[in-house]
Amino acid sequence: MEYKGVWILGEQDGGKIQSVSYELLKRGKSLSEKLDVDLVAVVLGYQVSPAELDILIHYGANKVIYVDDQVFENFLPDPYINSLQELIEKYRPEVMIASATSTGRTVAPAVAIKCHAGLTADCTGLDIEEGSRNLIQTRPAIGGNILATIKSPNHRPQMATVRPHSNQPMEPNPEAKGEVIYEKVAAEKLKTRSKQVAFIEMKEEGSNIQDADVIIAGGKGCKTEENFKMVTELARLLNAAVGASREAVDFGWVKYPHQIGLSGKTVSPNMYVCTGISGAVQHLAGIKTAHNIVAINNDPDAQIFQLADIAVEADMFEFMPMLIEKLKARLNK
Repeated sequence: MEYKGVWILGEQDGGKIQSVSYELLKRGKSLSEKLDVDLVAVVLGYQVSPAELDILIHYGANKVIYVDDQVFENFLPDPYINSLQELIEKYRPEVMIASATSTGRTVAPAVAIKCHAGLTADCTGLDIEEGSRNLIQTRPAIGGNILATIKSPNHRPQMATVRPHSNQPMEPNPEAKGEVIYEKVAAEKLKTRSKQVAFIEMKEEGSNIQDADVIIAGGKGCKTEENFKMVTELARLLNAAVGASREAVDFGWVKYPHQIGLSGKTVSPNMYVCTGISGAVQHLAGIKTAHNIVAINNDPDAQIFQLADIAVEADMFEFMPMLIEKLKARLNK
């Protein structure tokens, strides 16, 4: 039996499909069209409604394979890994991609080992090599200073994890039609050596920056920690999250959960405002899916302006205090 099909690992939480699944479907759609095969979303869950599964079809899946069992109510590695291995061995997909979330990063490497497949982690780009059907996987290497291109020509399925929020989902089509396949796996595959004792939500400041609608970010150009406070003040006034370049974090002006870029987080806010950031490729890779980018820089040739929707050519040490004062005056009216 030949390997055929592109699979994405659909993630659910409490019976609700997570947005990273829709992002993966957009990635997968491009691959499946080039390979001329079906795009399949695989979901392991408990009491996920047919309406939720249909949404995956609206976002581009031709088929949904769903395994329902109470063991999937909470994330436990063993049942996920063993069930996926059984499904892969039964259906033999040519490509399988997962999001580089805690779930994807835990499951995908173990599944790859069990299936004797190759895996490229934390990819920023995926494509199909013309004439060979090889998955071309692009990911940052050497601290984000270069982009490596990787392929696994001798093993199937070809597997990769993709940075969450590194692309936007397709527009859903409520009229799209597809097939939902209800699968069962062998009982021994559902055995687990662990159990969930409790779930403690991470409350550290900046931990939810990827969910923020507005982000105000600062970089090395702020020059001092005291000047970086203009970034945090503007964020406070706009009820926004604080972001930072790698240099700002390295200098200790802000903690790592705020770091954006190849070595930090990828974000997709509605509005991204940055100052003191020149636009190194490592940082641009983390913000390219932002809907609107406003950049403040006194260098007309700054790389950040190439990506910006609004480019403000100004000295941040003059512009930021004026902007903050204007906002304070308006908000106090």
